[in-house]
Amino acid sequence: MSTQDQAPYVASCPECDVDLQTDVPNEIIDFHRRHYRVTGHEVEFKHAQLDLDEDVTSDGLKDVIWQLQDQYENGVPIGIIAAVMSERGLSIGETLDEIHEVRMTGGLYEPQDDHLGAF
Repeated sequence: MSTQDQAPYVASCPECDVDLQTDVPNEIIDFHRRHYRVTGHEVEFKHAQLDLDEDVTSDGLKDVIWQLQDQYENGVPIGIIAAVMSERGLSIGETLDEIHEVRMTGGLYEPQDDHLGAF
């Protein structure tokens, strides 16, 4: 498959050689959760076509969400957050763990399932 035929979001498990190609970033998160629950393996982004209004210059999770939230009406999709954090060296699992930690401190809210905003 050529790059131009590739779906905007592609993730795979390097241990199982299974992958998911999708147009919906949160499907990558669902894929990761299912796969990790069954196998214990981390799924990694192979490709994420982030069509953002501006480059994300922040590095910290909460700052990334803060910078992105104006681009989304009902919160930033977790799949987008995970893709941006993947560019910063965090795995999808590490990003989900950090989201949980920051949510427990009250720094994030979830206006709809798997979409976040920052306070």
